[in-house]
Formats: sequence, structure tokens, C-alpha cells
Amino acid sequence: MIDATVSDILETDEPKTLVEAAYKRLRRDIIEGMHPPGEKLRVEHLKEQYDVGAGTLREALLLLVTDALVVGQGQRGFRVAPISLADFEDITRTRVLLETEALRQAIARGNEEWEAGLVGAFHRLSRAEQKLAEHDPGATEDWEKRNRAFHEALIAACPSRWIRHFQHILYQQSERYRRISLFRQPIPRDIHAEHQALVDATLARDATRATSILSEHILRTLDAVKQMPQDFFARGKRP
Repeated sequence: MIDATVSDILETDEPKTLVEAAYKRLRRDIIEGMHPPGEKLRVEHLKEQYDVGAGTLREALLLLVTDALVVGQGQRGFRVAPISLADFEDITRTRVLLETEALRQAIARGNEEWEAGLVGAFHRLSRAEQKLAEHDPGATEDWEKRNRAFHEALIAACPSRWIRHFQHILYQQSERYRRISLFRQPIPRDIHAEHQALVDATLARDATRATSILSEHILRTLDAVKQMPQDFFARGKRP
């Protein structure tokens, strides 16, 4: 399954092939805005920029199509997928439905091993947050990776593999928007405190409080993105 392949690539620190390396570099540059929404991705230009062959680039771009970060245009090539507030709101509210249900099931079924995994993921994320505050090189990528691992650890005891699978997809789809809200900081927030409260309620096995905190935590990012300038999303509306 293609989604599993993409997930495997993202989980590895070092790419195993030229395609994986090109995919990771392109993905990072799209998420960070170096290739803005709607931009035409011309293979003849990109192969010089990324120092890989045209065939390798096309394979990497096809992987990005499965990520929904790139749109294939038939014989006309590829373009960076547009962004919109309506799209992010849809992603966010669907993610809330799935992730809160996954957390409820995880709290009901999780054992001490699951608790230990969550505590470890939170500790690693906290260290990444410290580096982010200190503006360490590479801190952004490290934080994003550990934040993803934290949210996965949170629901790891959920018995439904389909809920976990679709939560993973929605998390990836929200990444571009999350970076906007985190690093442009349109509204003040203490993300570490949000994570701490979520861990505390989860370990206390208070499903009602934990799911409420998780819902608010996810929706807070939507609130932040809504504060972006009105012309921000218009950049992705190229013909």
C-alpha cells in the first residue's frame, strides 16, 4: 500500500534511495513554503536544484501526490497543492472526531507499557520544545517528528487499526497548516502546557477530561490559522 510506503520513508532518519532522498527534501521544502501553494513544479528546473535525474524526481513527485501535497496534472506535470481555510477546517474537525475516539479507546484498554510509551514520547517532545525555544539548528524538523510520535503514542493502545491509520493521514495533511500557526504565532499559546495537561488527564484515566483537552488542543491550531492575513490562502489559488 502506497500510504504505508510513504509512512515508512518518513519514519527513517536516513533515506535508502535517491527517490526517498528527493521525496524528503521536496516534502520539507513544500511544507516550509519554499515551494508555495499553487507553484508549478517543473522537472527540468527541479532536477538541477535537487541534483537528481528526471526519473527520480518524477517518482518522488508521485509519492508527494499520495501525500496530497502535490497535484498531478496529466501531461501538464505537477503543481504544489493549494491550501484553504475550508480544507484545514475539514481536516481539523474530522481529526478531532477520530483522535478523541481513539484516545477514549486507548484509555479504556491501555496497559502499563502504553503508559510508559506515552511518558517517554512526552519527555522527548519536551526536550525538542526546549531546543525550539533556543532556536537550535534542525529544531523544527526534530519537533515535528517528536510531536507526531507523541500523538501516535497517545492513541497507540486503540485497538482499531483503521482509526489509527486515518488519524495518521489527517495528521500529515495538517502539517503545512500546523507549521504556519506554530512558527508565525498568530495567537499566543503554551503548547508544552497543553501537552502536559493532556498527558496528566490521560494517565489519570479521565477519558472525559483527556478527550476534551485533546479536542481543544487540535482546534486551537485551527483558531490560530484563522488569524492569518486574508490574502494568505489566496496564494494557493493559481489556475
